Amino acid sequence: MIPTSAPARARALGGVDVATLDAVAAAARAGLLGRRKHLPPWLLYDERGSELFDEITRLPEYYPTNAEREILAARAAEIAELTKGRTLVELGAGTSEKTLLLLDALSAAGTLERFVPLDVSDDILRLSAEAIAARYPTISVHGIVGDFERDLAALPSGDGRVIAFLGSTIGNLYPARRATLLRAIAAALSPGDSFVLGVDLVKDPAVIERAYNDSRGVTERFVRNALTNANRELGADFAQERYAFDAHWDAESEWMDIGFDALEAHSVRIAELEVEFALAEGQRLRVEVSSKFRRDGIEAELVDAGLRPTGWWTDEASRFALLLATG
Repeated sequence: MIPTSAPARARALGGVDVATLDAVAAAARAGLLGRRKHLPPWLLYDERGSELFDEITRLPEYYPTNAEREILAARAAEIAELTKGRTLVELGAGTSEKTLLLLDALSAAGTLERFVPLDVSDDILRLSAEAIAARYPTISVHGIVGDFERDLAALPSGDGRVIAFLGSTIGNLYPARRATLLRAIAAALSPGDSFVLGVDLVKDPAVIERAYNDSRGVTERFVRNALTNANRELGADFAQERYAFDAHWDAESEWMDIGFDALEAHSVRIAELEVEFALAEGQRLRVEVSSKFRRDGIEAELVDAGLRPTGWWTDEASRFALLLATG
């Protein structure tokens, strides 16, 4: 929590209950003990992971950030006019760099009163919230340390809220979890609230694969950091030299499959989860997926969740899209 003596008008609320921790641990165990092994992707986003991801967004191969920024630069004023948002909520906020375009537009429209960033990284959230509080002295900044899948109930109430979920982070969720999250967002919206969603679109697989196999190896370091984080936080005994990084396009699922292939047969113990599992030579250990979307598909998902799509904008090259929806 940011001390009350801090000069910035921002505060972070943290802490999860035992039931939540148990649910997180149970999901992690299930992923590691099943036939298709996968690490919980939240291991990617410790302080070092957040720094590496921020570096990824600046790489020339990684088009999603620039494409989404292009849309926001062109359409933020229109979104502000349509939503007349008084509170901007950002799920998975990170550094909130692109969000400044929305904040600027809502501020210029004269409606913005409050910004509520929610993120799992306390350190990144603190720095971002304090910087935004200093940049916009007439609004309040209320930072929440939490997980967007479990902590929507922590969002402050009020009318005229715009809930933004940018960066195509929704693509990191498997379809069933996407549906659950979208239903929860629909349930959280009150009359007069809006939902802004950023999604990466299906395109030439070569373009997509280059974004996750950058020439500087930053993405590999980002994904390997999940193993380092698991060793430190969960008492795991992953040895980096046993894993070959691999990120490839899965045409059937229309997602990037990101993780490792075991270079030799071995076992891994994760003390805090009371889990020990074996990997055969060549076996996959997935860390995350990054789904890409088609307009008809993602709009159908919104409708199924109880949301009504009202806006669709893409960058000039149609690589990325922003959707606007209401409850």
